Amino acid sequence: MTQDDFLSAYDPSAFPQLAVTVDLVLLGLRNQAPAALVLQRDAQPFEGSWALPGGFVGERETLEAAALRVMRDKAGIEAAHLEQLYTFGAPERDPRMRIVSVAYLALLNEAAFAAALRQNKALLPARIDAPLSYQDDVAISVRNEDDEALQLAFDHAEILATAIHRLRGKLDYSPVGFALLPEQFTLRQLQDVHEAISGRALNKPAFRRRMQDKGWISPTGTREEGTSFRPAELFVFNDRPLGD
Repeated sequence: MTQDDFLSAYDPSAFPQLAVTVDLVLLGLRNQAPAALVLQRDAQPFEGSWALPGGFVGERETLEAAALRVMRDKAGIEAAHLEQLYTFGAPERDPRMRIVSVAYLALLNEAAFAAALRQNKALLPARIDAPLSYQDDVAISVRNEDDEALQLAFDHAEILATAIHRLRGKLDYSPVGFALLPEQFTLRQLQDVHEAISGRALNKPAFRRRMQDKGWISPTGTREEGTSFRPAELFVFNDRPLGD
């Protein structure tokens, strides 16, 4: 039997039907704490609960194309640091039918985060409080700017927990944290990013020495403007760290 013969006789309805979605963790920093953009659901299931921006993957659409489409349509973001996070496929994660979700993590600097909020007024910045050790979605606390707890739909608390702990794990060995910073930044801003994501206070001299030793940053020779105190030196991220 040739492949064409096989395909002409193949019956996809003989197997259980399955849908695929993408869910986006659009993560930035808000008041020196990690925050994700969420939307309130206006229909069942989970009507009134808050959810990550997401959508079904089209029949002829790649996963990445679907993620980029959702990011553009629901947050007005054309480009960002975007990476596939994890696949969530618990049989009962969606009460409608068997739906597998591929989660993506997009890191937004302050300007991009603010622009998304302006683009879609329905988006809410949700502060994420996560324990230092990875446990489960129950340990995640998600709150609005009035410090009120938000009820999340589906398994989106688990998705957020996975995103935060994945990011924490990458901070020390990769330059991923720079995606949360403007093009030029101070060492204080850089340390603020690492402290916000890690959930720990860091020793300033040791942290700065480590960043310098990794070759991730270079001084610009200029200083920040508009401060009421001694302006700090500005740095940029090296795309090719020393030793590469």
